Amino acid sequence: MRISWNWLRQYVEPDLSPQQVAEVLTSTGLEVESVEPYEPVKGMLQGVVVGHVLECAKHPDADRLSLTVVDVGQGEPLRIVCGAPNVAAGQKVLVATVGTTLLMHDGGSLTIKKSKIRGQESNGMICAEDELGLGHSHDGILVLDPGAAPGTPAAQHLGLVSDHVLEIGLTPNRTDAMGHVGVARDLIAALNHRNGLGLELKLPDITAYAQDDDARSTPVEVKDAHACPRYAGVTLSKVKVAPSPKWLQDRLLAISLKPINNVVDVTNYVQHELGQPLHAFDADELAGGRIVVRMAAAGEPFITLDGKERTLDSTDLVIADAEKPACIAGVFGGAGSGVSDGTTAVFLESACFDPSTIRRTARRHGLSTDASFRFERGVDPESTVYALKRAALLLKEVAGARISSSITDIDHARKSRAEVKLRFAEVERLTGIVMPPDLVVRVLELLDFRVMERNAQSLVVQVPAYRVDVSRPADVIEEILRIHGFDRVPLPERLSVPAVIHEALTLESMRRETGAHLAARGFREIMTPSLVAAQRAEAGLSEGSNGLVTLANPLSSALDAMRPTLLFGALEAVAHNSNRQQKDLRLFERGRVYAAQGDGARETETLAITLTGRRWRESWRAADRAVEHADLQEEVESLLARLGLLEAANWHPAHHPLVDDCAELKIHGRIMGFAGCVNSKELKRADVNPPVFHAELNEQALLDACRAATMAYAEVPRFPSVRRDLSLLLDEAVRFADLERIATQAERKLLREVGLFDVYQGDKLPAGKKSYAISFVLRDEEKTLTDEQVDKAMGRIRAALEKEAGAQLRG
Repeated sequence: MRISWNWLRQYVEPDLSPQQVAEVLTSTGLEVESVEPYEPVKGMLQGVVVGHVLECAKHPDADRLSLTVVDVGQGEPLRIVCGAPNVAAGQKVLVATVGTTLLMHDGGSLTIKKSKIRGQESNGMICAEDELGLGHSHDGILVLDPGAAPGTPAAQHLGLVSDHVLEIGLTPNRTDAMGHVGVARDLIAALNHRNGLGLELKLPDITAYAQDDDARSTPVEVKDAHACPRYAGVTLSKVKVAPSPKWLQDRLLAISLKPINNVVDVTNYVQHELGQPLHAFDADELAGGRIVVRMAAAGEPFITLDGKERTLDSTDLVIADAEKPACIAGVFGGAGSGVSDGTTAVFLESACFDPSTIRRTARRHGLSTDASFRFERGVDPESTVYALKRAALLLKEVAGARISSSITDIDHARKSRAEVKLRFAEVERLTGIVMPPDLVVRVLELLDFRVMERNAQSLVVQVPAYRVDVSRPADVIEEILRIHGFDRVPLPERLSVPAVIHEALTLESMRRETGAHLAARGFREIMTPSLVAAQRAEAGLSEGSNGLVTLANPLSSALDAMRPTLLFGALEAVAHNSNRQQKDLRLFERGRVYAAQGDGARETETLAITLTGRRWRESWRAADRAVEHADLQEEVESLLARLGLLEAANWHPAHHPLVDDCAELKIHGRIMGFAGCVNSKELKRADVNPPVFHAELNEQALLDACRAATMAYAEVPRFPSVRRDLSLLLDEAVRFADLERIATQAERKLLREVGLFDVYQGDKLPAGKKSYAISFVLRDEEKTLTDEQVDKAMGRIRAALEKEAGAQLRG
């Protein structure tokens, strides 16, 4: 949520900078993620001043140029060559002086220099609106009103005011802070408590509200009091729809809202001021001149403001006229009843809707609006009429409207506020702070809690209506602590921590080991969302899977299923980094994947490893090459070696719907995971070009294997080892893992290691063949090997390879 610093100061004026206020708000739980400067015009026209054209004559050597003398309020008038056809003596204009850099709408810039144009000296530039970034017109220079004073900075003359915008990461429960007034309320409470100040909240004054005439009224009927606990409205006449005044447009632009017209802008302004959404109907477009709040008929068609026809459900609440829906309540307006340039009468709505009803409707139709964002979380039913009066007064001010009816207020909301009993001892127990009862009461009163009862041990407080999330003692204590300051909880002088010995291997301890290992090998950990699009995720289901785990009420159609694999998130990370010229990536992620199982779901703790780009960082010491499938298997095997599982691991060919050249990892017959190259179809879907190699390992299966494995100590060999190499011609289908197994079975006593150090495939070999160069390390633990022993062992190995793998010894 974006909060304008200038706007915030309408309600409170702390003697602090925007950055200092951001720190205070963050300490109260309203986390300010960034503080950004805002300029209505980029650069704020620095170096541009008002000028008075004293003289204007034709350029002697150019028909389309003029020679001007301009008074800019600083010393001698400037001689400026101007190419605008409308320049004339006596005008007040905007002049960019020498050294000024103009920043234009198209992103370009121009630095003004002293120059000669067709032999005439020019000491600045008289500007058009597009050159100043004020518009797109280049028909001529911008001519100001005659009263403009020469030398006045352009920003001052045009009323341009810079601002700062606080981006707040609002938690879902803080509906009270969904407007500038709510943020100001928290800021005042924190500063008054911590700094002993006497700041007061300056709420908008509505005492001037009064009905102007009885020219028009709009009857209202609410047919579902549960879905609409409170509905208020008023009719305004003689409305003049036009662009909003500059102050109103500036407020909306600062928080990234586009001004539309004065009526719509007022509803948006009040929504972001008070947190109460409003809606304006063209009263002349309401059939029968009345409002009916009802549930939609199943299958009822409705065209929303974006021009799309939507089919309504019987659980959708609508604001209708006598014949048809005019608005999806709390979510989106209708195309037929919206305010247009020809609107002269407006029915203004302020309501309180059931959060669950609005949430279901917004999800069903895939709509997320500023209004639904607030109604889904719950708004203050007591602010309904206040916000309505505030908006009506603003419409009188900016649109010349007249209030032509009394306020209709149909109120079925609960009249009693929630009450919570709080024990003082519980405050100390949960916060770790000894707070005197009087201090507890003061903090709560600063937050508009009303003390109903009090004794030495406890008190009963009434919760303000706008705090719909506070219902338990723990909620009240949280309010006390956040205003006191989470960062002000003192640390004790001594921290006593008992020694704890963890002998058993746990999933968490294994994760620390694997994470440290991968980080040491140059990997970076990523964290991606668990929600994916079901349509895409269907392709990620492996054979034998029971299906996806889908959400009953998804946030959107793009986030309606739980991920069946970590690959989708990894590809998004690859695409994001590749688009920012980070192409050599070594990533890992730990998280859960989900699959349907009976009436529930199975969650599997999974480790994913992803490689793409170059194998090594570019260096004169290492040859540059792209990563390969073997590099991925090497990383997995390195991890298995760290866990003491490598000797028991085997790779087997397998099929995976998203991965080509897939190999399945097994340890003692149990599937641990897979590794392979992401297929081209999935890469294209993720908008990734280079090959991506991806592996996923079942962490629980790895943990079980680690617990079952035994590790034994072996002393450093006392006798030397002997190495022999064989160059073998093999069928393409033969795998190194098979050759390693055959060799180990043929020579169990002396063979210690088998390694593949060269692979060749090319036109010098018969079709369907490849060449492996393999090393064999032999050692006897009890004595030094003789040549005869080595030759006999290698003879057994060679014979087994020739018989079982069809290997041929190359010369």
